[in-house]
Amino acid sequence: MSLTEYKKKRSFKKTPEPSGGKGTGKELRFVIQKHDASHLHYDFRLEMEGVLKSWAVPKGPSTDPDVKRLAMMVEDHPYDYRNFEGIIPKDQYGGGTVIVWDEGTYSPAEPESDDLKKQEKQLLQELKNGKLKINIKGKKLKGIYALIKAYGRGENSWLLMKLEDKYAGQSDILLKDKSVLSRKTIAQMEKRPDHVYGSTQEKVTKALEKKVKIVESGGSRLKDLLKKAVKKPFFEWVEPMLTTLVNEPFDEPGWIYEIKWDGYRAVAFMNKGEVSLKSRNDKPFEKKFYPVYEQLKEWGINAIIDGEVVVVNEKGKASFGALQNWRNESDGELLYYVFDVLWYNGYDLTHLPLVDRRAILAELIPEKSSILLSKSFETSGIEFLSAVKHMGLEGIIAKRAESIYNSGGRTTDWLKIKASRGQEAVIGGFTKNENSNKPFSSLLVGLFKQGKFIYTGKVGAGFNIDTQKELLTQFQPLIIAQSPFAEEPDVNKPNRFSFGSPKARATWLKPELICEVNFAEMTTDGVMRHPSFKGMRVDKNAKEVVLEKAVDADKIIPDFINPKDMFITKGEETEVKKVNRHELTFTNLSKIYWPVEKISKRDLINYYEQISPFILPYLKDRPQSLNRYPDGITGQNFYQKDVTGKVPDWIKTYLYHAEGDDTDKHFLVGNDKATLLYMASLGCIEMHPWSSTIKKPDHPTWCIIDLDPDKNSFDQVIETARVTKAVLDDMGVPGYCKTSGSTGLHIYIPLGNKYTYEQSKEFARIIVTLVNRELPGFTSLERTIADRKGKMYLDYLQNRSQATIAAPYSLRPKAGATVSMPLHWDELEKGLQMKDFNIFNAVSRANKLGDIFKPVLGKGVDLMKIIKKNR
Repeated sequence: MSLTEYKKKRSFKKTPEPSGGKGTGKELRFVIQKHDASHLHYDFRLEMEGVLKSWAVPKGPSTDPDVKRLAMMVEDHPYDYRNFEGIIPKDQYGGGTVIVWDEGTYSPAEPESDDLKKQEKQLLQELKNGKLKINIKGKKLKGIYALIKAYGRGENSWLLMKLEDKYAGQSDILLKDKSVLSRKTIAQMEKRPDHVYGSTQEKVTKALEKKVKIVESGGSRLKDLLKKAVKKPFFEWVEPMLTTLVNEPFDEPGWIYEIKWDGYRAVAFMNKGEVSLKSRNDKPFEKKFYPVYEQLKEWGINAIIDGEVVVVNEKGKASFGALQNWRNESDGELLYYVFDVLWYNGYDLTHLPLVDRRAILAELIPEKSSILLSKSFETSGIEFLSAVKHMGLEGIIAKRAESIYNSGGRTTDWLKIKASRGQEAVIGGFTKNENSNKPFSSLLVGLFKQGKFIYTGKVGAGFNIDTQKELLTQFQPLIIAQSPFAEEPDVNKPNRFSFGSPKARATWLKPELICEVNFAEMTTDGVMRHPSFKGMRVDKNAKEVVLEKAVDADKIIPDFINPKDMFITKGEETEVKKVNRHELTFTNLSKIYWPVEKISKRDLINYYEQISPFILPYLKDRPQSLNRYPDGITGQNFYQKDVTGKVPDWIKTYLYHAEGDDTDKHFLVGNDKATLLYMASLGCIEMHPWSSTIKKPDHPTWCIIDLDPDKNSFDQVIETARVTKAVLDDMGVPGYCKTSGSTGLHIYIPLGNKYTYEQSKEFARIIVTLVNRELPGFTSLERTIADRKGKMYLDYLQNRSQATIAAPYSLRPKAGATVSMPLHWDELEKGLQMKDFNIFNAVSRANKLGDIFKPVLGKGVDLMKIIKKNR
């Protein structure tokens, strides 16, 4: 659609309004902007064909179906206008203040199709016909609304009204007057138009989100998670858990990463309306950071929250200096990034795993405020630090996903890796050079070591005159006659890193004030080279300030499989091992099987050795189709069924004859760990067993429903699985789900080897037919790919003799070394990804949860009872 009229009315050299933009193609957005121009009104905008169809609503929207609001249709606006907030200059068209009063997604109230393009076409037709009915999913407005052309009132006149549904009501929705993005009112936006959404609160984390995966999921798990916690009365003080400095980043499963925010650590205590905000050394922050304190009171929960108070600049980057000098909102945007919850509604959460605590926190976080969730990222630590350095941030925090909260402890479960060298230091004096008109010339700083105050450098850079004047005021009550350092430094003595300076006179101070210093390196005699003042700290005690020595990361972080747990160690290219009394020779162990992840054949064998207790029950006594990748996932693969004369004598085989061929052929039979590792040594990345055993080859152990997507999103696969579960529940049939490790999901129904493959197939056909009736828009029963027309195939034909599918816990020859992983049904939530389960975390998950797929091997369902029940 044309934006000619929109652009004609504006001079983009004078107005900050956007001129273009493009939608995602995945959803339709709406926005309602509160606009204080010549008259206060609300602009109602709907995305259609890449632009925003727009109406000016003088009195704003209502939730009362009896109220009809006049809506004047105006020119189309560009897609990017949906996030616009700020001030349009008075001499420009529409001059005044704008905030985003509400925003979200919308769809036709009565969609004729699940296809987005068809829905958009339907909406355009309704618009042309003068009656548009839409379902809104916003932060404030929800439910069904109608826009109806008001014929006889003028060509552009429409009526906006709420239709009857559960969201209808008579309360005045317009009393909620803050932006859903910046949390500002119109008046607040007028005072500070330069700090708006997109340039402050979330710019840093949104930039990183594009590179890596976020861990938090939210959902409805709160009650289940609290069942793991213990009840404990509220407590009003806690020593925060501390981090250990390590020398370099690392790549290791079981760890999650956060931004190291450059601010003050602060713990919020909230219970029964009483709220306090305290530093790590129990100093009150309520008055100093009053906006955060007010937001905590508005939050209205009973909890103890750990986080970091920061001030961000226009780029969203935290500024420690700005935080130190913060007095009011004109000094910068004050935020409270929270990353842990220690207590909630009577439950002590400190002994829950970190991932569970963060899941609880994610559900509690207020929608839009200055209290923000400090996002966790699951990625390469090396790549994450590189991204953080590129953005000019302080560093990263690495946390073990399963770690408990160790109050007051500095453990190796929480690590910090800095992007640049920095150190807290205690001020023991200052100097003033001869003939200088500055308040002082440099700071004399030190650290505590075994109770002694040791000199560590002279800091002469990083502060301006105003900062110096303010510091001098703090120094006055602390002036003493003698040097506080264990050895008095020669303040006029040049070192090898300086070129001399004018003579200086030292003034000594009690060592109580702490500052943050950046420096190039520490010399062998413990003096900082090229130190620069960064800011003052008020959240620690001086005696705590010691030299931070970075621990060697290799001493803390093992390889992705701990060396002591490895079946085949690193080093040799060939190793001979005895397994189940059989001698196996493993060759070419360093050959890379997954090039991007640098996963070797050795890693493949070690994985199957560790996962063997879980995967072997699904291989034992079952013929195997060997899918071999001798050169890894990027090389040529081939299937091998007949192993006659090609495997050691001790390996069990099963005789069969191909159709029309009387020649004896033999399948390899999964039997024990030795057989499993032999298959891995052949380059079998994935394990493909029959659904039946050699004891009853015509009677499968389980029935399989394979959800095989074509052009579908994985969220649609999840939706289909949940519908399948509902169908099974209605029939009284147990079902168990696992990821395929590729693109889909597999649902197994235990049969207990009591029915034939034909009966199993017919049973599966009935189930998928019912599922297809529920989801005809994006599922299909057509076997031919062309006939599916891009829809997901509900495959029931896997239930036939000699058909195979990847076993539970089997690796797959896919990017990321994914695993076909059994799932709890409540894990099937929007946002789940195939790559969530891989060679790096599958063993630890299985060890933690046990074999949740085990009921598939049980006695099986009674089909006759099921048929009778569902007649």
